[in-house]
Amino acid sequence: MFQISASYTDLYQLTMAQVYFKTKPESEAVFDYYFRKNPFDGGYAIFAGLGNILEILEYLRFTKEDIEYLKIHGFEADFLEYLQKFRFRGTVRSSKEGDIVFPNRPILQVEGNIMEVQIVETVLLNILNFQTLIATKASRIRHSAGNKVLLDMGLRRAHATGGYFATRAAAIGGFDSTSNVKAAEDFNIPGSGTMAHSFIQSYEDELQAFRDFARIRNKNCVLLVDTYNTLKSGVPNAITVAKEMEKSGEQLYGVRLDSGDLAYLAKETRKLLDHAGLDFVKIVASNQLDEYVIKSLEEQHAPIDIFGVGTNLVTGKPDAALGGVYKLSEFNGEPRIKLSENIIKISLPSKKQVFRLIDENGMFYGADAIGLVSEENILKMFHPFDVTKNLELEKFQKEPLLQKVMEKGKALIPKQSVSEIAEFSRKRLALLPEEFKRFQNPHTYKIGLSEQLKTLRDQLVLDRAQ
Repeated sequence: MFQISASYTDLYQLTMAQVYFKTKPESEAVFDYYFRKNPFDGGYAIFAGLGNILEILEYLRFTKEDIEYLKIHGFEADFLEYLQKFRFRGTVRSSKEGDIVFPNRPILQVEGNIMEVQIVETVLLNILNFQTLIATKASRIRHSAGNKVLLDMGLRRAHATGGYFATRAAAIGGFDSTSNVKAAEDFNIPGSGTMAHSFIQSYEDELQAFRDFARIRNKNCVLLVDTYNTLKSGVPNAITVAKEMEKSGEQLYGVRLDSGDLAYLAKETRKLLDHAGLDFVKIVASNQLDEYVIKSLEEQHAPIDIFGVGTNLVTGKPDAALGGVYKLSEFNGEPRIKLSENIIKISLPSKKQVFRLIDENGMFYGADAIGLVSEENILKMFHPFDVTKNLELEKFQKEPLLQKVMEKGKALIPKQSVSEIAEFSRKRLALLPEEFKRFQNPHTYKIGLSEQLKTLRDQLVLDRAQ
């Protein structure tokens, strides 16, 4: 994984930390990580990035170069000495990576010395917001593609090295393989790739380009057939090479369509391949695909076996960012709250636990209840702001979602492979009813407060409003 030093933060985190260092260096704080709105106007999100965060927090340091640079910004010598010895020694409680998460409920809590938990805010938001966004996009694309193979091929269009983490998140969200060699190596994700138009253009003859490629790369060989004319040149030449491969005991794996009317071209290509006795040759499609285009292709019964998705996946288009926030909920054991004229932005105080409601069929009911961490059983949950809405919880199984994953700066859970996280995510998503997964007007997942938490929040609102 790329090495990240503790200077991977916003300057104001350090300016605040210096004031804490001077005025209240022993203070303890609790921060909540959550987001306020589902990405892509969808009904859920996939939590991703936790494994990276735990690894980063364990080894986060300020380098000598970092310290020298910070001198330019006027930080005092005693504070810089503190930063030289900086280690994160806090506690993290979190939802499991790959779980289904929803707005306005804690997904992760960080507890520890105020300077430490403040300095790590930026890297935490940077990693979790981005990977959760991309994992959610990937999950939506998987929902459209059904059991078809999904290939991440977006590195060239990604936001610089964000493409590295985008590949990890895409795999968690349901993608099968990637063209990204570095991420494939580091995260043990199957690598995959075809060829570029420039390769074919470098030859005087398309057929010879195909022959050379198939001869040297005869395993899992995929030929790009749209450089000149898909149906009159590309596919017929691919068929010729496929027949030649058969004579030498090899098989052409697939042909790739990268432009034009993909549904029409896939159907016509399938006819040509099948007529030539090549029904085993797969059709790969790419070019500005997303969940909506793939859904349309599937509805048109386009005989596409593999979808290669790039730009729209790794940039999280059209949202581009998840609005995750990191809010102080407790300071030196006392609850804290942030007020706002927009009531949805009023934060929740104190350390909390989140319970997922499971119905009699073992499915997610469609609601999470938030209580104080001291509450073991919540009998009723209340709408955060509508006093007329509440829900009795006796009939539901309640699954606590926030578990301690780091203590004193050391991870408590074994490192998981991306494939293990992806499998867990797949199983959790299967428990979410279909009405939350639809793209148009998905059902709203309910988030409620225990009576104790609601009473505490309301009292703090009144106290601060006076």
